[in-house]
Amino acid sequence: MHIKPFRATYPVFDRIPSPDAFCSDAKNAFLDYQRNRLLTQTDREAIFVYQIEGAHRRHTGLIAVNDVRDFFLGKVKKHEKTLSEREEKQKDLLLRWGAVLKPVLLTFPPVAQLNVWMQAYMDANKPLYETHFDADGQTHRAWEVAAPDDIRHLQELFAEHITSVYIADGHHRTSTLALLHETLKPEYPDLDFDNLFCAYFATDQLDILDYNRVVEGLNTLNPEQFFNKLGRVCTIQHIEHPRKPRRKFEIKLCFREHWYRIHWRPEVLASFHPTPRSLPVLLDVSLLNELVLHDLLGIKDVRTDTRITYVEGNKGLQGIRKAVRNQPDRIGFALYPVSFEDMMRIADAGKILPPKSTYFEPRMKTGTLIKSLKK
Repeated sequence: MHIKPFRATYPVFDRIPSPDAFCSDAKNAFLDYQRNRLLTQTDREAIFVYQIEGAHRRHTGLIAVNDVRDFFLGKVKKHEKTLSEREEKQKDLLLRWGAVLKPVLLTFPPVAQLNVWMQAYMDANKPLYETHFDADGQTHRAWEVAAPDDIRHLQELFAEHITSVYIADGHHRTSTLALLHETLKPEYPDLDFDNLFCAYFATDQLDILDYNRVVEGLNTLNPEQFFNKLGRVCTIQHIEHPRKPRRKFEIKLCFREHWYRIHWRPEVLASFHPTPRSLPVLLDVSLLNELVLHDLLGIKDVRTDTRITYVEGNKGLQGIRKAVRNQPDRIGFALYPVSFEDMMRIADAGKILPPKSTYFEPRMKTGTLIKSLKK
């Protein structure tokens, strides 16, 4: 990987009464923040050690820019399908701002030497800034790494140990920058479309959470008919005290204030064999989309059907309960998270995960570190 330092723009936190409000409104108010001098810039190029501390653990990674050629060479691997209309909207925003307000979140297998170096650097140096977000109980810290020897060492670690990375969050930011590089570079010679703005967090520094579904309506079936048909592909067990699924191929179902544990029947799993056109691994979300949402509930396209609501895993089962409560024909499905290994195998094969399959934490806040596109 070709990582490089950059001059970062960041908030003047002493002048900001609420970091939560500042970051929540950054997309709308970025130009106002600039005019009101609520942002400052480092006086030199640097790579940044970035740490997010929550209630239960610390997550540490690096912020740098990456040569966009690594994306075209397949070293920055994607697992989501991007939409042209969202790319067009993202393009307009980047050109209006003249900046990228949030790095793409990239992940990779852990590198012990990198973890040791980052910890030693944090122990020996004061952070550039430290700020707390009340809404989710997180403290964010950034350390500036500007010494040429340190930068060179990090670049060598990446070149030696990290041959490719996987997009965890920011597929559209990545594809939009690549599109700008290919199509508008001559038109905007003063803007940098050659470098991706990236946050590198190894898999041991990220949590991959479930992404759950709530569906409206039984597709003309009554409840008895629905459960009878579901029982042909799943075993179904009523449970009094539901917990999140504990293993792959287990799903929790919520319907009319009742919870059920369902498992795919062995003969159903055995009938799905990988083919050149299929994913290289079998996922619960794929089985749910095909065997339940499509075949039983009549959802033809999970990308566009308005009957589906997606519930992020950090909202827990309570998020599903809230979505189905007092709605007699709504069904909630809680899934086991897709593993890093399965996600990587799919990306390595050049395949795409079903939409809303993964939810990664922690996430960078918009506006805490910004990369200007102006050269």
